Amino acid sequence: MSTVLPAPRATAPAGAAGDGSGVQPRGQWWTSPRFKTILLYVVSIAVGFGLSAVLVAVTHGSPSKVFTAMFDGSVRSWGSLGYTLDNMAPLLIVAAGTIVTVRAGFFNIGQEGQLTIGAMCAAFVALKVHPSGPLVLILALLAGTAGGAIWAGIVALLKFWRGVDVVISSLLLIFVAGQLLSYALSSPTFLQEHGSGGATLTESDQLSSKVQLPHIGQYPNFNFGTGLIIAVAVAVLLGTIATRTTWGYRLKVLGFNPVVARRIGVSAVLFGGAAIVISGACAGLAGSIMLTGQAYRITPTFSNNFGWNGLLVALVSRNRPAVAVPVAFLFGALQAGGGFLETTGVPTDLVNIVEALLVLAAVFPPALMALRRYRLKRSEQAVAAAEAS
Repeated sequence: MSTVLPAPRATAPAGAAGDGSGVQPRGQWWTSPRFKTILLYVVSIAVGFGLSAVLVAVTHGSPSKVFTAMFDGSVRSWGSLGYTLDNMAPLLIVAAGTIVTVRAGFFNIGQEGQLTIGAMCAAFVALKVHPSGPLVLILALLAGTAGGAIWAGIVALLKFWRGVDVVISSLLLIFVAGQLLSYALSSPTFLQEHGSGGATLTESDQLSSKVQLPHIGQYPNFNFGTGLIIAVAVAVLLGTIATRTTWGYRLKVLGFNPVVARRIGVSAVLFGGAAIVISGACAGLAGSIMLTGQAYRITPTFSNNFGWNGLLVALVSRNRPAVAVPVAFLFGALQAGGGFLETTGVPTDLVNIVEALLVLAAVFPPALMALRRYRLKRSEQAVAAAEAS
């Protein structure tokens, strides 16, 4: 009696989809999402540099001199590296506060004004409280932090009392902050410079050396201000609170679904208002550090886009505290290197355009990825709706 054996079935390779193991096949490294993200950043920044070079060449400038000046002014020497780190500090603090607010589901874009108000408060304490010394320096930093918090508190008050959108109120308050700074710098009672012979400028007096943040190291050797230490400490503290504590978890729930947050007892007024105030406090502290660690006097253009760029650091890092550190360094290098472009003979307006192009190049990848996620979500919802019907 003969036995008929069943024909052997074709088996898929180990790890293939459909083999019952649930393990998906491992693709090539160049198809991984991480590599695509890195490639997107590289291409975007390369395009930014290319457009900047074309723009400089069209205006009869030298692209090689421009990029060499940016490299020299940001990372080429120990002294320039220290300058980059000093620029990184306020950007990192602003970004850390922004991440807390976004985590709660709110989008504060008024850091430029909150930074200005914080610097004003710090300057007033540093210049008016005597005798100068380390205690006055600490009071100036605290005053700047409180000033930024109060200015952001107005945003929170308008949101939860009158229902004014956070984006609108925080943006409009930037212009109010600029007007207050102009008034303070033109009033002898507040911050107007006490010039000799009646000649005064639209700026404050220079801070005493006793109320300036100390530097570690000395130029041209490696050096950086202690504001960087404060910035890293603030970023680590807020990052830990936002990701490792119950309070941070409640913020996350509030940001994802306010209805669910309300049902489990998370108050939008309490937690959302606190997040907005923390963001403003960080911006105010950043302005205080800029004043006491770099500028030493306040002028009408004191903020110098540090508030806006700190917001961009948070966006580019996709609101991840650990990623915000290298991103803040990148933006600090752009800020430091941009100051050296004028030495190449490039017009001031063109310097700002080149900086803006490079910033846009850094912001473009996360914006594109967010757009792709949005389109994918919409397509999935459309498919689900079609299947349901």
